[in-house]
Amino acid sequence: MNEYEVTVFIGKLDLASTFDDVYIKLVGSDESPRVQIPRKWIPSVKETELHLIIPCPKFLGTLVLVELQKQNRFEDSWHPVKVEVKSPEGRIYHFPVYHWITDNEVHYFREGTALTVFEDKCSVDGYSREEEVKQMKNVYCWDVYKDGIPQCLKADGLKSLPYDICFSFTKYAEMTYTATTGLIELELIQIAECEKKFTCMEDISRLSHVHQSVTSKYVYNHWKEDAFFGYQFLNGTNPILIRRCTALPDNFPVTDKMIFPDGQHNLTDEMMKGNIFLCDYKLLDGVDANTINGEQQFLMAPLVLLQKTNDDKLMPIAIQLKQKAEQGNPIFLPTDSEYDWMLAKIFVRSADFNLFELNAHLLRTHLLGEVFAMSVFRNLPMVHPLYKLLIPHTRYTLNINFLARKLLISKNGVFTQFTASGGEGVFTILKKSLFSLTYSSLCIPDDIAERGLKDVPNFHYRDDGLKLWDIIHRFVKGTLSFYYKTDGEVEQDSELQAWIKDIFQNGFLSLESTGIPQKFTTVDEMVKFVTMVIFTCSAQHSAVNSGQYDFGAWMPNSPTSLQLPPPTEKGIANEKTMLDSFPSVNTTVHGLAVMWLLSKQSSDCVLLGQYPEMRFTEEFPLQKITDFQEELKKLSADIKARNSRLDLPYIYLDPDVVENSVSL
Repeated sequence: MNEYEVTVFIGKLDLASTFDDVYIKLVGSDESPRVQIPRKWIPSVKETELHLIIPCPKFLGTLVLVELQKQNRFEDSWHPVKVEVKSPEGRIYHFPVYHWITDNEVHYFREGTALTVFEDKCSVDGYSREEEVKQMKNVYCWDVYKDGIPQCLKADGLKSLPYDICFSFTKYAEMTYTATTGLIELELIQIAECEKKFTCMEDISRLSHVHQSVTSKYVYNHWKEDAFFGYQFLNGTNPILIRRCTALPDNFPVTDKMIFPDGQHNLTDEMMKGNIFLCDYKLLDGVDANTINGEQQFLMAPLVLLQKTNDDKLMPIAIQLKQKAEQGNPIFLPTDSEYDWMLAKIFVRSADFNLFELNAHLLRTHLLGEVFAMSVFRNLPMVHPLYKLLIPHTRYTLNINFLARKLLISKNGVFTQFTASGGEGVFTILKKSLFSLTYSSLCIPDDIAERGLKDVPNFHYRDDGLKLWDIIHRFVKGTLSFYYKTDGEVEQDSELQAWIKDIFQNGFLSLESTGIPQKFTTVDEMVKFVTMVIFTCSAQHSAVNSGQYDFGAWMPNSPTSLQLPPPTEKGIANEKTMLDSFPSVNTTVHGLAVMWLLSKQSSDCVLLGQYPEMRFTEEFPLQKITDFQEELKKLSADIKARNSRLDLPYIYLDPDVVENSVSL
């Protein structure tokens, strides 16, 4: 009799064990008997392993998969994470599972060696790669939430989401608690329904005194300063807009006399030297602003001109608040009155909030992260090396996006109710943003080069981002090159090609103008795209998400909406004009609560480079993971050392805070 020593590992999650009867079968060139795991081995909440011996009359040969089945007596769920088998000759087999089993069907789990479609010789009755993918496509179906934006997971409600992509009990409880008690934690609950305007700056300051960070304190103390206004285009929540200016747009008629009245500089020379930069909010042009508390709101589409000074500061030198150059749309200058200039900057900061939330944050990380995840689930079997590589970067993304559609941008969502772009404006901006998006803008080395920002000083987002990109690229290239030796193998992998095709068609809506690949023809093409996917879901999301409360807690620095139109002439703005322009009390309070919620990591977050789920089992990819972790550890130390020398540390791309996936 051949005896196989089997260990079934149960997930360290709440409710991961089961009261139902569970069965296991080993499959190689022959099959073991179907064996029930004895009731006494069903673990309590604290136990994590089940041990049993499976006697077989025949040697099973090389094991290729295990079958697991749960008989629904109590109709609860079960979450095995892996199965390890020691064969009679002493060979250890690893079978990654990491799957919630909720029905009484037979579930097949392959041995852990990653295999592309052309390497896989597995032939077992009842199982095939094609059938696995077909079943997953029935679970993960595309849906059109709104025409003109990336498609999403079809789900009727929170309970209809597939178990495997749902929040853990810990994550759900913590997020629910924060959402429910956020206004209490921020000590704002008593004024959450107050629709009044602010009458003095002191009242605004009372809203942000709780839970101050190093950054939020700095913002409070420096928000009026031109140097900090310029700094935020590089290292704030929206570092993807600014670009070097080599020629003024026709609709921005700035003159030398306006910006260099002393005659010591001229615009042409400064542009030739690379000292002039432009931020153009044209994607907001024509967007119908929201109505809040029965009052019309105002959202501008500004143009901002900035100059790099000799002391390496980025200073605003001209602001035009509407796209069309005409009478009643003055170009504001630092030499204008205090409140003319301050109000112009406030309109820019409000525009920046609305554009960054919808373009840089929602579209370019959340919605694209969902597209990448959906295509993984729909096209790649669990044994595929790309599935194993990318699955950590899909964690919680489909769940958080479902909640965002339900609670933030829906008809009664918080974003709809309390931002200038809420309502149809959201989808207008998302559509315009998608149609203007390019593949190169998602790849930070290409993006920085195209925007002419390679040598801009004090650009920490760029410095840390490029280093992270390189580290991720080396990891991806090293791992995937182990499985794809030639370009031909990439071209011949039908599952890989289906993955990128699904992304192009349903995520980027077959827009060839985006430059998104429709297929892969080389190893390098595949490696670059996969690097972009991981960078987008981890680093880029951290860069645009994690600082929301830091930069927005002091409302005048990041108003979610404005209640007065911009001045049509200079010399009339005063403190009351500014206060009347600010969003109402309740609008401000609910905006702060959302930014607070979206900036809080859960206690079960998984950081970039951490792999609690060991999907790979071969020595080579495991060594690549170790190398990856060492590089991230060194980068984190370097960033901390750099930050110790800065008045305002840039922390958002430190690997110690970057999550593996879009989960907030």
